[in-house]
Amino acid sequence: MQRQFVETNHIKLHVLTDGPKNGPSVILLHGFPEFHYGWRKQIPALVGAGFHVIVPDQRGYNLSDKPRQVSSYDVDNLAKDIMGLIDHFGVEKALLAGHDWGAVVAWTIALNYPQRLKKLAILNVPHPDVITRYILGNREQRKKSWYVFFFQIPWFVEWILARDDFRNMKRMLAGSGRKSTFSAVDFAEYKKAWAQPGALTGMLNWYRAIVRRSFKYVFQRKLPARRVKVPVLMLWGKQDAALSHEMVEPSMKLCEVGEAVIFEKATHWVQHDEADEVNKRLIQFFS
Repeated sequence: MQRQFVETNHIKLHVLTDGPKNGPSVILLHGFPEFHYGWRKQIPALVGAGFHVIVPDQRGYNLSDKPRQVSSYDVDNLAKDIMGLIDHFGVEKALLAGHDWGAVVAWTIALNYPQRLKKLAILNVPHPDVITRYILGNREQRKKSWYVFFFQIPWFVEWILARDDFRNMKRMLAGSGRKSTFSAVDFAEYKKAWAQPGALTGMLNWYRAIVRRSFKYVFQRKLPARRVKVPVLMLWGKQDAALSHEMVEPSMKLCEVGEAVIFEKATHWVQHDEADEVNKRLIQFFS
């Protein structure tokens, strides 16, 4: 893959690209606590199908810039980062896929800039308005999301996650997936990214910014949920320990054109657990 640093939205993102430059452009957005490596099982399949694949480390992660202010990680700002990438690569309408936090950014782009997207693939994250209302109104989902509130504690959380060679980060990943989801080689790659100066704080600031944003949302709960006009494919691992599959249906109801595929035995890390089937679905959808 080719590596470069792209200036966008007043920061620099570390970006990898592969595949024919004249092929349809697919942008892959990773989540927490991964980086571009989180799409390692999808990139070769998409390139082999003729797509031009663009995979950034999002702000705060790995080799990309890591602003210090929590406000820098507001989701609207994160979406502008990716819009800058779309402009940089001269893409009129992009194909976009996101997992975890990358899916939150992808949803936001579809809501704020639908004219710049051709299709949207979402992995294991509901529509933003659905998850906000579930956390506020559903006790079971609040229990599942306990870590979001724990991550609000500055400095202490960074220390807890980094101590003993990132032992707790590794346990968090291993405990939320299958035994075969992550290998020793995978953990070694993740540790390199987590150890980058300022990376842990940058990664956690995504959670800190969204909680501050949610306080504003409490006073706007009567506003209608936003509809998605871009065609959507949602791929969901049902054994997700953090997010209930009950949010899939209400998310689909907010999509004018949408399809959901549930993987009964997959975890939150559906693109790892069911890589072949996920690749097949993505290629079919984007084609």
